[in-house]
Amino acid sequence: MGSRAVPRGARRLTPLWHPSDNFGPRRLGVRPDLVVLHYTAMECAEAARDWLCDPASNVSAHYVLGRHGTCWQLVREDMRAWHAGLGAWGSVEEVNSRSIGIEIANTGFEPFPEPQMAALETLLAGILARWGIPPDRVIGHSDMALGRKIDPGPRFDWARLARRGLAIRPQAAAPGDFHADARRFGYVFTEDQHPALLTAFRARFRPGADGPLDTADRAIMAGLAARSPAV
Repeated sequence: MGSRAVPRGARRLTPLWHPSDNFGPRRLGVRPDLVVLHYTAMECAEAARDWLCDPASNVSAHYVLGRHGTCWQLVREDMRAWHAGLGAWGSVEEVNSRSIGIEIANTGFEPFPEPQMAALETLLAGILARWGIPPDRVIGHSDMALGRKIDPGPRFDWARLARRGLAIRPQAAAPGDFHADARRFGYVFTEDQHPALLTAFRARFRPGADGPLDTADRAIMAGLAARSPAV
């Protein structure tokens, strides 16, 4: 995508500025090289937006996306929002300083409406172009906080983002060591988190899959690790 590219058929997005006090400088002057997707787990987008702006909450995000496609910007992209909490991706242990956080209005159990997904595509395309972030660095909160977070949840359409070049598209390779490949791809976990890892992986890359770890899981993870090892 070029620096001004947006997905075909999408409208350009002008976020509404709604500043939060919950932010600070990115530590050590780093630039964002990750995008983390969340859901709000609230019925009302405006209530989530206001909570992320409340100093008492000690949380924030760069953007909030409403169900009808309204986008609010709460924190400038060059600043550190407080959305990721504890967790890691690859060698990145302080995710807030290295990421841009997008909160998507959703309870976690409902479909993501078309206007909202179209707005997300446009927003993501702009972020990736501005900061030179590759699609494989777009992750879910569930990817970097195994067993603790499940957002953006089982109803989120990762495949749609992948088809539009806004997230990694999995391609199977020769099956390998699932856990070694998972670490190479970016997942950070302990041995007792193997079940949480499989759950998070399948929610994103094999929705609907069930049962014990199998050859299809190992083949997809091998392909992810080979194409996009984390840094």
